[in-house]
Amino acid sequence: MTTHSVLSPISSPFTVPESVFQVPHPSTCSVAKRLLDIFGSVIGLLILALVFVPVAIAIKLDSPGPIFYKQKRYGLHGRPFEIRKFRSMVENAEALKALIPNEAQGLIFKNREDPRVTQVGRFLRRTSLDEFPQFWNVLSGEMSLVGTRPPTGDEVVHYDEHHWQRLCVKPGITGEWQVNGRSSVKDFEKIVELDLRYQTHWTPLYDLTIIFKTVFVIFAKTGAY
Repeated sequence: MTTHSVLSPISSPFTVPESVFQVPHPSTCSVAKRLLDIFGSVIGLLILALVFVPVAIAIKLDSPGPIFYKQKRYGLHGRPFEIRKFRSMVENAEALKALIPNEAQGLIFKNREDPRVTQVGRFLRRTSLDEFPQFWNVLSGEMSLVGTRPPTGDEVVHYDEHHWQRLCVKPGITGEWQVNGRSSVKDFEKIVELDLRYQTHWTPLYDLTIIFKTVFVIFAKTGAY
């Protein structure tokens, strides 16, 4: 199978089948989707400005460490970008990951009672407040309001061909996974299936439907931990 590097050799060793990204997904060139992203991200950043001080104080009082958690993720066509979230875990969470049992199947990590999550962090996750800094990624064009879950490097390095199909669209703050079980979906292949279903059903109206469903899921605190 012929492959080529998605990213420059300096930035990443990842390779994908040559055919995966040959035909652009219509969402990637949709003016309507981009306008929705800009409008939604501005609203999200305004909300972020209102909650930033109390959330930052709560994080600092709860556990030592920075306010934000930064991590490299991989987006449209495998391009790397950096996300920021409000920190919901202890400062050395990555170093402790190997000590925590993984309750998920496949290329994701989930543990319902993950001891690395702080008390404030559990609240931030249940309310999705930890995600609000990512509206900056949406405004800058690295992410979309609705898309696929942005993978980490330790996931992408193990991708098969059908996994790469997830990255034919921009990663999203929300998506099919978030409105169809969220953290209760523990099978990576199920997440891939949901991401690919989104690509099949996508229209600007479908994005709006998922956004409204996301608001309901957040207030109902469904599947979050």
